[in-house]
Amino acid sequence: MAVSLREYRARIKSTESMKKITRAMELIAASRIIKAQQRAQAAAPYARELTRAVSAVATFSDVDHPLTKEEENPKRAAVLIVTSDRGLAGAYSSAVLKEAERLAERLREEGKEIDTYICGRKGEAYFKFRQRPIEQAWTGFSDQPSYDVAAEIGGTLIESFLKEQGEDGDVDEVHVVYTRFVSMLNQEPTAVRLLPLEVVEGTEPPAESELLPLYEFEPSAEEVLDGLLPQYVQSRIFFCLLQAAASELAARQKAMKAATDNAEELIKKYTRIANQARQAGITQEISEIVGGVNALADANAGAE
Repeated sequence: MAVSLREYRARIKSTESMKKITRAMELIAASRIIKAQQRAQAAAPYARELTRAVSAVATFSDVDHPLTKEEENPKRAAVLIVTSDRGLAGAYSSAVLKEAERLAERLREEGKEIDTYICGRKGEAYFKFRQRPIEQAWTGFSDQPSYDVAAEIGGTLIESFLKEQGEDGDVDEVHVVYTRFVSMLNQEPTAVRLLPLEVVEGTEPPAESELLPLYEFEPSAEEVLDGLLPQYVQSRIFFCLLQAAASELAARQKAMKAATDNAEELIKKYTRIANQARQAGITQEISEIVGGVNALADANAGAE
């Protein structure tokens, strides 16, 4: 019993240490979520209005830009998968990877080959473990993305999209799979097509009196779109990274809170078992003492 009691006390001590770690990680994630949410909310109006402007101009003008061109027979698609760099975030990365697998299956059914681009070490490890090719990976910033990284990713994807069909590394579509932050309790894996530009403002063109005061092009609509569309792609990617960062921190806080609660329950369980073992040991020692006393008394009575 003494050995068993020591074992339970050692387990209680190690579980208490683990509880301190998970509690600290929960508090760190909680402190960072607010800032991540604020960054995502601050970027949302710019991304939304830029998407609205680009969609309106590309749809209701005569400009034929390469980034809005639909291939008649698309053969290859690029898929950017946004995962986390670190674990201890529950099913955050596995959920977005499952969504990416569903998208990949749908694209293959349409007869398209897939080039995979990864953000985050978890996604990179997932594909390397399965010995599946990765075109390029970016890591080390999943919980605090910067616009420079989004610009680099956007530039790489645009370069592949603008290549002529048949060239090495060309793609006809660009998709992004990330986790959309809905609330602290709900984060949804989401797949969106980034290129070619999709119409999001409706099918009916606005009246000329409505369009002209909003958009003025100098020196020309073509040159404006040449500068605006890359900004659109980069801002959309940056917004996806910010949404994913907030989702990752929320998932990590939830996972660490669950781990802390489980550690508390485990400590209670081990404490109860240790007390039972201690009481059993005391009872056994008392029984042995009483038994010894009785045996000694019987021996003395026999001698007399």
